[in-house]
Parts: sequence; C-alpha cells; structure tokens
Amino acid sequence: MTGFDAFTGLLDYPMYVVTAAGPEPAGCLVGFAGQCSIDPARFTVWLSKANRTHAVALGARALGVHLLPPDHRLAELFGGRTGDDCDKFAETAWHRGPEGVPVLDRAPAWFVGAVLDRADWGDHTGFLLEPRHVHAPGPATPVLSFREVADIEAGHPA
Repeated sequence: MTGFDAFTGLLDYPMYVVTAAGPEPAGCLVGFAGQCSIDPARFTVWLSKANRTHAVALGARALGVHLLPPDHRLAELFGGRTGDDCDKFAETAWHRGPEGVPVLDRAPAWFVGAVLDRADWGDHTGFLLEPRHVHAPGPATPVLSFREVADIEAGHPA
C-alpha cells in the first residue's frame, strides 16, 4: 500500500450512478465525482474508459447523476454488472427524464446536467456538467457512501 492509498482509504464519499441516453440507455456506479464550482454551479464526474457507459457518454449532450438509497441493490446492479453482458435497465424501474436521460426511480436525489466539457485524465474521462434539472427532497435523505459499497466486485476494472 502506498502513502496515497492510505490517504484515500480514509475517505468516505457519496456513490453515484451516472446515466446516459444512447440507442440503449447506459449507466454505471461512480465514486469519482463532485461539485467543482458554486457560481456558476458545476459538477464533474469521471467515468472509467473501461465502461460501456463511457462510450455512450462521449456522444451525450447531457448526463444523469443519481445519489443512491442506503441499500446495495442499485449499487450492485450498476457497479457489479456490466452493460456488455446484461440490460441493467430491464432489472430496475426507470423513466426517460429531462433531455431523454434515463432517471432511476429508486434514486432519492438526482440531477440532469448538460455536458459542457470533457477532459482525458488517465484511465478516466472527466465530464464537466451544468446542472439543469434537479430532484432533491431534502438534507436528511440518507444516501449510500463508498465504505458501504467497498465489498462490491466491479463489473469492469477501473
């Protein structure tokens, strides 16, 4: 373990499912994401180049970012399974949301953001988003964090 691994091992941050509209909907579990500007509001998600969602997101004009409920079901579906082998969206309730982006019905909070920029950062691509459509019920809503999903074996390597 490196010193940086020890440092990052202390972190516990929210987990997200990022969705993209394409010929078929795509989505994956994401741990690398966060607000990067207050005014104007901006959020960045980093998608692994190994994911099918990455390829779909490269052509998308908007992405959905979902916080997850405290149980593992959505995290296991979108993090432990790959869209190369299964239709994840056939296994959960969802609907086409703003700008045609797939919205997961069980997500306690989500937003759809316009893709303003993309940046190649090693094994991930960063997508800079401008939040345009937001659903957030309130600050007391419990959401899933990294430590709660550390036991999920990834469908794709990072």
